[in-house]
Amino acid sequence: MYIIKVKGKAKIPDYIQLRDQEFVLIAYFRADRPLKDLHRYGLEGKETELAGVISDLEFGRLQKLEI
Repeated sequence: MYIIKVKGKAKIPDYIQLRDQEFVLIAYFRADRPLKDLHRYGLEGKETELAGVISDLEFGRLQKLEI
């Protein structure tokens, strides 16, 4: 799974994208509210680790999600 942080403009907030191994979009959520419905993506119980990854992400840089 891959993760990328997308910079918002003006009134549009920053977003997080989760993509699978073939780079197909599987989740798209606001960066300021990232910890909803994580069980859908196989990430339940990893809220703290995911929040840490999101806070350290650079905008526009695709990174392999390993938590």
